[in-house]
Amino acid sequence: MNIQNTVFVKSAASRDAFIRDGKPVIAFAGRSNVGKSSVINCLVRRKNFARVSATPGKTAHVNYFLIDGGVYLADLPGYGYAKVSGTEKARWAELMEAFFASGSITAGVQIVDARHEPTGDDITMAQWFHDTGTPLTIVANKTDKLKAREIEPNLLRIADVLSANDNDTIIPFSAEKSFNRDVLVRKICEFFQTA
Repeated sequence: MNIQNTVFVKSAASRDAFIRDGKPVIAFAGRSNVGKSSVINCLVRRKNFARVSATPGKTAHVNYFLIDGGVYLADLPGYGYAKVSGTEKARWAELMEAFFASGSITAGVQIVDARHEPTGDDITMAQWFHDTGTPLTIVANKTDKLKAREIEPNLLRIADVLSANDNDTIIPFSAEKSFNRDVLVRKICEFFQTA
């Protein structure tokens, strides 16, 4: 599988626009400003492939990318940005509830900040993934900002707070340094092969 062979397909702003063509769908989620777009850009090795927004909370659609013509990467809107209006938060919640209820998710990748304890919004998102019964990979981004001795305790805390189960994988990661990109690529390939 060539992760670099990735094309943008469409943005979905409503339930009717979700892609349901039988191909596997790997959903990428993360808090606004956690580096989700940077992780995706690192994954596909294209600097500005997933747009890195200077204004958190602006992505309000499910963006679909097709990898090797065989599996979709669904980039979910960032969550947890305080300055987003109540109306926008409600619209986001409605879109996410519809997406998770669609039955189209093959696997989830949730990006969290390796430096901090997951937020309440992170916990909610992890629970949504767990409720679908699909495997979840937790990508602890920004490990390059930590001292080596801090990484393992932080990963254990993240696993505990997000109630990680035996089907979940936690990957220490740095989009900035491409650290563990190969591990995430192998995980994506596993999802593709088992779907």
